[in-house]
Formats: sequence, structure tokens, C-alpha cells
Amino acid sequence: MSNSSSTNTLLLAARIVLSIMFVMSGFQKLVDPSGTAGMIAGAGLPAATLLAYLVGVFELVAGLAILTGFQTRIAALLLAVFCWFTAFVFHNGAINIPSFSPEANGLLTVFNGLIFWKNVSLGGGFLALAAAGAGAYSIDARRRGSVAFAA
Repeated sequence: MSNSSSTNTLLLAARIVLSIMFVMSGFQKLVDPSGTAGMIAGAGLPAATLLAYLVGVFELVAGLAILTGFQTRIAALLLAVFCWFTAFVFHNGAINIPSFSPEANGLLTVFNGLIFWKNVSLGGGFLALAAAGAGAYSIDARRRGSVAFAA
């Protein structure tokens, strides 16, 4: 495998792995937005159900764009910003559900911290993808006329 072929294969693998969560999560939000709407309302944002549906559409469309390599740099930048926004707005701080025990709230706070850093890290991965582009195995490459699918 040549260096170029290796790079393109790795970019394809990165796009697949980075997109899976967003495609699945976006679809789930469109089927049942209630959990997301609850988090949005809990953060004090207006029109929680509408925003949950909009987030679902965004995650699904952006995830599919990354998966297929369509407008990859734009989609990756948007997803990086989205990941950081959700990290700082929804996953930054302690969890305190009054009806839960202190131990349960402590465990939820630990999980919330892990999700915070997962989102920060995903944002970094999307920045790298925005810098590298989709690679040869993508709609972007096909539109440029530099497809290597026949190789």
C-alpha cells in the first residue's frame, strides 16, 4: 500500500468512526427528542423540543456528510464547534438531581466529566479532519475529479 493509499484509507476509516455516533444520535433524536429536549430545557434554552429536532437534523446530516465525504471540511468544522458547545453548555459541572443519593449524583458527575472530555476530544478530531480533508475515497474527491476508487 502506498503512502497516499494508506493516508486515504486512514481518512476513510476516521470518517466512518467519527460519523457513526452522529448519524445514530441524530436519528434517535428525530424519533424521540424528549431526552434531548429535557437537557436543552434544563440548560435554560428556549423552544427545547424544536431545538432537539433541529439538533437531530444537524447531527444526522452532518454525520452523513462526514461518512460520505461530502463538504467534509465544512461539516467537520461545524461538528467541532457543536462538540465544544455541547461540552461547555451541557457537560461542564456537577450533577445534582435532588431525588438521587449523593453517591448517585457523584457517579453522574464523573460520567458527565468523561462526556465533557469526549466532546472536547471529538472536536479536536474534527479539526484534524477539517485540515486533512476527506481523502480520495469521498464525494469531495469525486467532485474534484481526483477519485481513486478504481485503484
